[in-house]
Amino acid sequence: MMISKGHPKLSTTHQCKLLGIHRSGIYYRSRGESELNLELMRLMDEHYLHHPFKGSRRMWKWLKSKGYKVNCKRIDRLYYKVMGLSSVMPGKHTSRRCKDHKVYPYLLRNLKIQRVNQVWATDITYIPMEKGFMYLTAIIDLHSRYVLNWSVSNSMDARWVSDLMEETIQKYGAPQIVNTDQGSQYTSEDFVNVVLNEKRNTKLSMDGKGRATDNAFIESLWKSIKYEKIYLNPPKDGIDLYQMVAEYFEYYNKVRQHSSLNDQAPQKVYKKAA
Repeated sequence: MMISKGHPKLSTTHQCKLLGIHRSGIYYRSRGESELNLELMRLMDEHYLHHPFKGSRRMWKWLKSKGYKVNCKRIDRLYYKVMGLSSVMPGKHTSRRCKDHKVYPYLLRNLKIQRVNQVWATDITYIPMEKGFMYLTAIIDLHSRYVLNWSVSNSMDARWVSDLMEETIQKYGAPQIVNTDQGSQYTSEDFVNVVLNEKRNTKLSMDGKGRATDNAFIESLWKSIKYEKIYLNPPKDGIDLYQMVAEYFEYYNKVRQHSSLNDQAPQKVYKKAA
């Protein structure tokens, strides 16, 4: 990226706008963990995509069966605190929300999604690299499956997801509903204020505890990008990751056919109806 952080006339934010990238795309330093922890997280990340009902204890037992002699407390920290995962089964760790924050009701049950910008969904996922890891967030239109915006960062920060949502609304207009999980980033004052801005008439919907299907569309997106891009050739660093994600979403939006869209690409469906 041709970003000059010490430019005398153009701020970093303005340079990013001119280049068409989000500010977090220039934050390349990956999170640090030991080689063993990185290996364990890569294994858990792949296993979780097919077994989202497993909590940290069951993940620990699975790793033990693979020959890893590690403490349960280590897996508990990596699974919940570092990777930000949670079992879809009810239990004390089902939600990572802040208890002081308000949780909003789930609004998609029995709702027919029939048009673009009716419902957007957003989430955060852990992304392994050759050395270290980062986080990826995206905003998807559920009717068209179109990835409206995305960003990578080395931390799961509430301001990060709030800025991305504000940027996306400014570009595409406000949706009728934004659906998220109950994570502390989405129950934060920053994010809630962006979505529920009185000028927009947008509603905030949050997945229920222990419901595996509430955010199924974006979970499917994570599985697609990881198996079709990330796992095939793990990114070397943050710059490599940013370029790989940009390439994949370009393909996903403009080329990849979806059977649920009559074998059309998401961008075609979105732009036709917008």
